[in-house]
Amino acid sequence: MSYNPAREGLVLPYNGIMPKLGRDVFVAPGTVIVGDVEIGDEASLWYNTVVRADVHKVKIGARTNLQDGTVVHVTGGRFGTHIGNDILIGHQCVIHGCTIHDRAFIGMRALLLDGVVVESDAMVAAGAVVTPGKVVPTGELWAGSPAKKMRDLTPEEIERHKKATAGYVVNAREHRAALG
Repeated sequence: MSYNPAREGLVLPYNGIMPKLGRDVFVAPGTVIVGDVEIGDEASLWYNTVVRADVHKVKIGARTNLQDGTVVHVTGGRFGTHIGNDILIGHQCVIHGCTIHDRAFIGMRALLLDGVVVESDAMVAAGAVVTPGKVVPTGELWAGSPAKKMRDLTPEEIERHKKATAGYVVNAREHRAALG
């Protein structure tokens, strides 16, 4: 089948390295994925997202979603970007040379900078700026600019994030079907 920009994003090689997409990955129209990128099964990259792995590697786990307008990049010679499984990344985030562990939640327009680690079941609030090298521990909510701990997450909030991730897998299937 030939490329149809009305139905799928651009998946492009860089220096002879082609991105690797798992089973049932949704790449929305307007999305661009370049270079040494590996994306797990049932992940979704929503409209106008950019993932550029030109000077280091990007890995995105299974069932993770990157919502509209998000940019993922790396730092040459220093930091790749590793995004685990079952992660929600909100609209217009910048994820740069950092690591996000499984089941984390990143709010809209958050910035995660070089060397940041967001541990499993942690949350970065909308608009937060997590400065280089910071660690957001498991079960904590960080907010502000620069971001800092605001409070512990409740078990109900952590459970709600898990359900939302599963919902995006279904939503991605529906978008793919609607695009033909």
